[in-house]
Amino acid sequence: MKILIGFVSFLSLWGQAAPGSNDRYKTAEGRAGMAATLDGEHRDTRQKPKQLIAAMKIGPGMTVVDIGTGVGYMLPFVSEAVGKTGQVIAEDIFPDFLAKAKTKAGAFGNVSFVLGSDRDVKLDAGIADLIFILDAYHHFDFPAEMMAGIRKALKPGGQLAIVDYYKRPGAMAGADPNFALHHIRLDEAGVVDQIEGFGFRSVRREEFLPKSQYLAVFEKK
Repeated sequence: MKILIGFVSFLSLWGQAAPGSNDRYKTAEGRAGMAATLDGEHRDTRQKPKQLIAAMKIGPGMTVVDIGTGVGYMLPFVSEAVGKTGQVIAEDIFPDFLAKAKTKAGAFGNVSFVLGSDRDVKLDAGIADLIFILDAYHHFDFPAEMMAGIRKALKPGGQLAIVDYYKRPGAMAGADPNFALHHIRLDEAGVVDQIEGFGFRSVRREEFLPKSQYLAVFEKK
């Protein structure tokens, strides 16, 4: 019995999504409600997308993958940054989100789309200079499987950038100041340790949004 309890505890440490954090994404109605939050007019002020592009060091000619693109909020900014010689690949597990993302990025000729699953990003091997995960890593139910696909998709010397919320009071805006404590599975240090356990090496960590979000950059070992 002690062995079984220990094994279950080990799995709980490596599972990523906190209980209830994915509930709003389980129905089409819930995702439709989330779409306004993911692409609302207020988000530019809160997320600072151009500063994020600079922080991730995205530039002309790069192939960049947006994992969990949702409704495609970041796509116009990434498309502009990589330019006509670069490529952007937008991945999500929900067809309705991807449909909205395609509409948003319809005018950009350097953006393509991939329908993944909760266990597999469905990306070709060695295609990406940079893969970024914005506000989505804490939603991964199967991080080990997802990271295996992401690691495979990176070019030699390619990087993975994770931008997510701290697991701390006040990190996520809302009526409940402690929302992040039960919505986010791991704080920054725990995420870094976990990603390194999946065959990556941490190369850079910084606070991106004060007291709210961090940026952690990795290379595959």
